[in-house]
Amino acid sequence: MIFILCTAFLIQGCAPVIVAGAATGASVANDRRTAGTMLEDQSIELKATNAIQSDEALAKSVHVSVTSYNNIVLLTGQAPTRTLRDRILKQIHDIEKIRRIHNEISIDEPTTFKTRSNDTWITTKTKSTLLGAKGLDATHVKVVTENSVVYLMGLITRKDGDTAAKTVQQVTGVQRVVKVFEYLD
Repeated sequence: MIFILCTAFLIQGCAPVIVAGAATGASVANDRRTAGTMLEDQSIELKATNAIQSDEALAKSVHVSVTSYNNIVLLTGQAPTRTLRDRILKQIHDIEKIRRIHNEISIDEPTTFKTRSNDTWITTKTKSTLLGAKGLDATHVKVVTENSVVYLMGLITRKDGDTAAKTVQQVTGVQRVVKVFEYLD
Protein backbone atom coordinates (compact mmCIF):
# COMPACT_ATOMS: atom_id res chain seq x y z
CA MET A 1 0.00 0.00 0.00
CA ILE A 2 2.81 2.42 0.90
CA PHE A 3 4.49 1.64 -2.42
CA ILE A 4 1.31 2.53 -4.31
CA LEU A 5 0.92 5.81 -2.39
CA CYS A 6 4.57 6.74 -2.96
CA THR A 7 4.28 5.92 -6.66
CA ALA A 8 1.11 7.99 -6.98
CA PHE A 9 2.80 10.91 -5.23
CA LEU A 10 5.85 10.71 -7.49
CA ILE A 11 3.71 10.54 -10.61
CA GLN A 12 1.74 13.61 -9.48
CA GLY A 13 4.98 15.50 -8.85
CA CYS A 14 6.17 14.64 -12.32
CA ALA A 15 3.10 16.06 -14.06
CA PRO A 16 4.63 19.53 -14.58
CA VAL A 17 7.79 17.90 -15.91
CA ILE A 18 5.82 15.76 -18.35
CA VAL A 19 3.75 18.76 -19.46
CA ALA A 20 6.88 20.89 -19.90
CA GLY A 21 8.55 18.08 -21.85
CA ALA A 22 5.59 17.84 -24.19
CA ALA A 23 5.66 21.61 -24.61
CA THR A 24 9.32 21.45 -25.60
CA GLY A 25 8.53 18.95 -28.36
CA ALA A 26 5.65 21.11 -29.58
CA SER A 27 7.78 24.25 -29.53
CA VAL A 28 10.36 22.73 -31.88
CA ALA A 29 7.61 21.86 -34.35
CA ASN A 30 6.08 25.33 -33.99
CA ASP A 31 9.28 27.40 -33.85
CA ARG A 32 9.32 30.64 -35.85
CA ARG A 33 13.04 30.27 -36.54
CA THR A 34 14.25 28.43 -39.60
CA ALA A 35 15.87 25.03 -39.15
CA GLY A 36 19.17 26.67 -40.15
CA THR A 37 18.82 29.34 -37.46
CA MET A 38 18.00 26.71 -34.83
CA LEU A 39 21.21 24.89 -35.77
CA GLU A 40 23.16 28.16 -35.67
CA ASP A 41 21.79 28.84 -32.17
CA GLN A 42 22.94 25.43 -30.99
CA SER A 43 26.34 26.01 -32.56
CA ILE A 44 26.66 29.45 -30.91
CA GLU A 45 25.80 27.98 -27.51
CA LEU A 46 28.32 25.16 -27.93
CA LYS A 47 31.13 27.41 -29.19
CA ALA A 48 30.54 30.00 -26.46
CA THR A 49 30.40 27.40 -23.69
CA ASN A 50 33.57 25.74 -25.00
CA ALA A 51 35.35 29.11 -25.22
CA ILE A 52 34.47 29.92 -21.62
CA GLN A 53 35.39 26.44 -20.34
CA SER A 54 38.70 26.45 -22.23
CA ASP A 55 39.83 29.46 -20.19
CA GLU A 56 41.13 27.87 -16.98
CA ALA A 57 40.50 30.94 -14.80
CA LEU A 58 36.89 31.15 -15.98
CA ALA A 59 36.26 27.42 -15.75
CA LYS A 60 37.33 27.40 -12.10
CA SER A 61 35.58 30.52 -10.83
CA VAL A 62 32.41 31.43 -12.75
CA HIS A 63 28.98 29.96 -13.39
CA VAL A 64 27.68 31.03 -16.79
CA SER A 65 24.86 29.79 -18.99
CA VAL A 66 24.76 30.69 -22.67
CA THR A 67 21.40 30.76 -24.43
CA SER A 68 21.06 31.72 -28.08
CA TYR A 69 17.72 32.42 -29.73
CA ASN A 70 17.62 33.71 -33.30
CA ASN A 71 21.36 34.48 -32.99
CA ILE A 72 20.77 36.73 -29.96
CA VAL A 73 22.79 35.54 -26.98
CA LEU A 74 21.70 35.74 -23.35
CA LEU A 75 24.45 35.30 -20.77
CA THR A 76 23.28 34.49 -17.25
CA GLY A 77 25.12 33.45 -14.13
CA GLN A 78 27.74 34.81 -11.80
CA ALA A 79 31.36 35.94 -11.97
CA PRO A 80 33.13 37.01 -8.77
CA THR A 81 34.75 40.08 -10.39
CA ARG A 82 34.11 42.55 -13.21
CA THR A 83 37.40 41.49 -14.76
CA LEU A 84 36.20 37.90 -15.05
CA ARG A 85 32.81 39.00 -16.39
CA ASP A 86 34.55 41.12 -19.03
CA ARG A 87 36.81 38.18 -19.85
CA ILE A 88 33.74 36.05 -20.60
CA LEU A 89 32.53 38.63 -23.11
CA LYS A 90 35.96 38.76 -24.70
CA GLN A 91 35.96 34.97 -25.09
CA ILE A 92 32.70 34.92 -27.06
CA HIS A 93 32.75 38.31 -28.78
CA ASP A 94 34.03 37.04 -32.12
CA ILE A 95 31.84 33.96 -32.52
CA GLU A 96 30.24 34.04 -35.96
CA LYS A 97 26.52 34.66 -36.38
CA ILE A 98 25.98 36.38 -33.00
CA ARG A 99 23.85 39.46 -33.68
CA ARG A 100 23.61 40.78 -30.12
CA ILE A 101 24.67 39.83 -26.59
CA HIS A 102 22.55 40.47 -23.49
CA ASN A 103 24.96 40.28 -20.57
CA GLU A 104 23.01 39.42 -17.41
CA ILE A 105 26.00 37.99 -15.52
CA SER A 106 26.00 39.33 -11.97
CA ILE A 107 29.13 40.14 -10.00
CA ASP A 108 28.80 37.52 -7.29
CA GLU A 109 29.98 34.09 -6.21
CA PRO A 110 28.50 31.21 -8.26
CA THR A 111 25.14 29.97 -7.02
CA THR A 112 24.80 26.72 -5.10
CA PHE A 113 23.45 23.42 -6.37
CA LYS A 114 20.31 24.04 -4.30
CA THR A 115 19.72 27.41 -6.00
CA ARG A 116 20.25 25.90 -9.45
CA SER A 117 17.85 23.07 -8.66
CA ASN A 118 15.27 25.63 -7.56
CA ASP A 119 15.82 27.50 -10.84
CA THR A 120 15.10 24.31 -12.77
CA TRP A 121 11.87 23.87 -10.79
CA ILE A 122 10.86 27.50 -11.46
CA THR A 123 11.50 27.00 -15.19
CA THR A 124 9.30 23.90 -15.20
CA LYS A 125 6.48 25.67 -13.35
CA THR A 126 6.82 28.70 -15.63
CA LYS A 127 6.57 26.63 -18.82
CA SER A 128 3.54 24.80 -17.46
CA THR A 129 1.86 28.07 -16.45
CA LEU A 130 2.51 29.62 -19.86
CA LEU A 131 0.79 26.65 -21.52
CA GLY A 132 -2.40 27.63 -19.69
CA ALA A 133 -2.26 31.34 -20.57
CA LYS A 134 -5.26 32.35 -22.66
CA GLY A 135 -4.49 33.80 -26.07
CA LEU A 136 -0.78 32.93 -25.89
CA ASP A 137 1.08 30.31 -27.89
CA ALA A 138 3.57 29.31 -25.20
CA THR A 139 5.67 27.40 -27.74
CA HIS A 140 7.00 30.75 -28.97
CA VAL A 141 8.50 31.58 -25.56
CA LYS A 142 11.87 30.28 -24.37
CA VAL A 143 12.30 30.32 -20.59
CA VAL A 144 15.64 30.66 -18.79
CA THR A 145 15.85 30.96 -15.00
CA GLU A 146 18.88 32.14 -13.06
CA ASN A 147 18.83 32.79 -9.32
CA SER A 148 14.99 33.04 -9.35
CA VAL A 149 15.01 35.61 -12.17
CA VAL A 150 13.11 34.42 -15.23
CA TYR A 151 14.29 35.55 -18.67
CA LEU A 152 11.85 35.24 -21.57
CA MET A 153 13.12 34.98 -25.13
CA GLY A 154 11.50 34.42 -28.51
CA LEU A 155 10.12 35.90 -31.70
CA ILE A 156 6.82 37.27 -30.47
CA THR A 157 4.35 40.16 -30.70
CA ARG A 158 4.49 42.86 -28.03
CA LYS A 159 1.01 41.89 -26.85
CA ASP A 160 2.05 38.25 -26.42
CA GLY A 161 5.28 39.33 -24.74
CA ASP A 162 3.33 41.40 -22.21
CA THR A 163 0.89 38.52 -21.63
CA ALA A 164 3.78 36.11 -21.07
CA ALA A 165 5.53 38.45 -18.62
CA LYS A 166 2.35 39.11 -16.62
CA THR A 167 1.61 35.39 -16.48
CA VAL A 168 5.14 34.51 -15.32
CA GLN A 169 5.07 37.16 -12.57
CA GLN A 170 2.35 35.09 -10.88
CA VAL A 171 4.52 31.94 -10.64
CA THR A 172 5.56 31.16 -7.08
CA GLY A 173 9.29 31.70 -6.54
CA VAL A 174 9.84 34.13 -9.43
CA GLN A 175 11.66 37.20 -8.12
CA ARG A 176 11.77 39.17 -11.37
CA VAL A 177 10.89 38.76 -15.06
CA VAL A 178 13.18 40.07 -17.80
CA LYS A 179 11.93 40.23 -21.38
CA VAL A 180 14.60 39.54 -24.01
CA PHE A 181 12.13 39.17 -26.85
CA GLU A 182 12.63 40.04 -30.47
CA TYR A 183 9.32 41.64 -31.46
CA LEU A 184 7.49 40.88 -34.68
CA ASP A 185 5.46 44.10 -34.68
